[in-house]
Amino acid sequence: MTNVRENQPPGDPFEMSLSSADDRLRLSRWLPPKEGIVPHIRFGKRWINILWVMPLAIVVLILGIAVAQELRTIPAIQDFLTRYPGVPASAPAVHSGFPPWLRWQHFFNLFFMIFIIRSGIQILADHPRLYWRRDCTPNTEWFRFQHEVPKDGIWTSKDDAVTIPKWLGIPGIRHSIGLARWWHFSLDLLWLINGAIFYALLFTTDQWQRLVPTTWTVFPNALSTAIQYGSLKFPAEATWTYYNGLQQLTYFFTVFIAAPLAIITGLMQGPAIANKLGWFAKILNRQAARTIHFFVLCWFLSFIFIHVTLVFITGMRENLNFMFAGRNDDSWEGVMMFCIAMVVVIVAWGLASPMTIKHARLIQKTGQRMIGPIKGLAEWWDPNTQYTEQDISPHLWINGTLPQSDEFNRLLKDDFTNYRLRVYGLVDHPKEFSYAELKAIPKQEQITAHFCIQGWSGVAKWGGVPMRHILEIVKPTPDARYAIFYSFAEGAEGGRYYDAHKIQNMKHELTLLAYELNGAPAGVLHGAPLRLRCENELGFKMVKWIEAIEFVHDFAHLGAGQGGYNEDHEFYGYRMPI
Repeated sequence: MTNVRENQPPGDPFEMSLSSADDRLRLSRWLPPKEGIVPHIRFGKRWINILWVMPLAIVVLILGIAVAQELRTIPAIQDFLTRYPGVPASAPAVHSGFPPWLRWQHFFNLFFMIFIIRSGIQILADHPRLYWRRDCTPNTEWFRFQHEVPKDGIWTSKDDAVTIPKWLGIPGIRHSIGLARWWHFSLDLLWLINGAIFYALLFTTDQWQRLVPTTWTVFPNALSTAIQYGSLKFPAEATWTYYNGLQQLTYFFTVFIAAPLAIITGLMQGPAIANKLGWFAKILNRQAARTIHFFVLCWFLSFIFIHVTLVFITGMRENLNFMFAGRNDDSWEGVMMFCIAMVVVIVAWGLASPMTIKHARLIQKTGQRMIGPIKGLAEWWDPNTQYTEQDISPHLWINGTLPQSDEFNRLLKDDFTNYRLRVYGLVDHPKEFSYAELKAIPKQEQITAHFCIQGWSGVAKWGGVPMRHILEIVKPTPDARYAIFYSFAEGAEGGRYYDAHKIQNMKHELTLLAYELNGAPAGVLHGAPLRLRCENELGFKMVKWIEAIEFVHDFAHLGAGQGGYNEDHEFYGYRMPI
């Protein structure tokens, strides 16, 4: 095998300009905290503070109880409750109670879900706005917990990120989305495995009869149960053998609709998935998927709150015995086991954020081992979804530290007339391309969606040089596995910005070195003179202000060895198709 340093000059200036990074999250070098606002929801043109939901919920609850109690005095309703007591007469009984596998999976589901929710809230805090439209034009959001975007000056998406308390988010540090995503996706994987086992065991035992309605009378029985709960005269409990109608419908929706919807809307936020699925991704665009994903979160939070409340007020000892001890009695064994389980959850909850801050690189590497191969599979998809001129977003958020070097400023002053792109490393024909030579290569135009790791998206028309044509000219050697893109700009902590891409990504039809945006020369804010477009990856990997491209066998010797500046310093992953 050819030595990986062949064709690379000793003391390569681009490699030497990279900086190493800490394996811990250094608060002294991180973005300073920034408080957001109490969440607001837009109704028309008016923003309503979500704190109003609390008194409104109390009023609705009191009125609901009063209405339910009055309904029970009406003879027709009394006859209805007698005819439909809560459990369909034909409902099959479950004879296996709550077996050990079900009790263990109940605990694992609780444990995984807690950290999925915490890390999900941390991710949302990096772009604390929700939209329905594909683009994220400021002040078109319907939900936010950040102030209105300033109308004067440059406001980047990193500026927009807010701080979440450490006891709530993971790790509770502003713009720590890289670490939050490792938590979120790794726990998602464990949750999915747990769920797959649950589905398999559910339908190979009689437990499915507890969750799946087998008669249409489940609906009037569910209404009957709701009236009984609402009136505070609870229905007779028979949970050991079957759920009442309201329980059955609620569990069915949670297990068979909400959970799959969480998976689907999560995947549709990834560029590799969305930019492959064409019309479906245009309907369930990234922002619609984020919004629905948020609604699923709200459903799970509501379900957990109501479920736990009813467990404690409808017979605490019996209910805890069912799910923690597998007993059908009112002993204290289930309560004791529940307390032990809660101690485990509380200790893990308390350790999650400080452990993540102290061992950030370990969290990153653990996540890469668990999720990296799956993301690698998604990278093989050829992104081919394009949009129309009518789909172009009126606003594209900006990010990144602008180049400050004298060399770049001289090039900018001359409209990049003297710009040269150096392509070298493991290639048969190293070459420096002048700007004129790059523009002489047949231009490709494409209208594609951009997916930022922080959550925003937008559609733009890009024009430039297909990367596959550059490959044809320089001819990477068989040992070349990665293309390293070096920027004129430095990262937030100093040292040159760079990122690594698998060479297969460079062969995709829509991978482009763009110098035009929406039919005009791209401005500096969007990456002039050249920026990468690689449509199956998240935006931070699309390096702006490209100065050179190096082909290498491995990237372990570059920077901190993680495959890019944000991978080194902010603990992202070099595979980011989702």
